[in-house]
Amino acid sequence: MTRQRISTTVDPDVLARVRALDPAATDASLVARAFEALLSTHRNGVIDDAYTLAYSAHPVDEVDEWGDLVSFGDAVRHP
Repeated sequence: MTRQRISTTVDPDVLARVRALDPAATDASLVARAFEALLSTHRNGVIDDAYTLAYSAHPVDEVDEWGDLVSFGDAVRHP
């Protein structure tokens, strides 16, 4: 995989705290992990937004040919 070099400045206290979390890690690997965590958080937000939109269009108590999810959940919890 081709790597891209970056150069930046960071708060020295934050850097020290991050380095203390994994003393064996390189700064590059810590930055890469931070980027992956940011991307993951963003993706989770996109997924959450999609669920919110879907349930806004079709609430869980909306009845269809299968019934509704609220009644189903009640039936499963209280047979």
